[in-house]
Amino acid sequence: MWLGYLDFYQKSLQPEVNDVTWNRLTSTHEVEGLLAIGAEGEAVGLVQFFHHVNTSRIGGVCYLEDLFVVPEARGQRVGQRLIAAVVECAKKKGAALVYWQTEEFNGTARRLYERVAKRSPFIRYQIENL
Repeated sequence: MWLGYLDFYQKSLQPEVNDVTWNRLTSTHEVEGLLAIGAEGEAVGLVQFFHHVNTSRIGGVCYLEDLFVVPEARGQRVGQRLIAAVVECAKKKGAALVYWQTEEFNGTARRLYERVAKRSPFIRYQIENL
């Protein structure tokens, strides 16, 4: 599932990055993750998210970092259900907001996002390779 996500975005990560990511998911509370399971018991989607403080929201916010649905399960509301599950987790922790970003080219996901959320007016900037 994770490799499918990376393939979709044409990314490869060093093995140690994958190891740290999965350690965070399975052994710490830094990052949370959920799987969507299909009718045959197979994983059909994943989402990873984390809560953090925010200077303008007392309850903090929740960042939905990774969302992926296998191609054969797209159009079956798997992504929508995963987003709803993240919203429920965020509510339980008192978060005031759930937010995420996507690549501009990802039209399929963006159509879903336009249905379930309000588009933010913010533009992202970044400085890499620190």
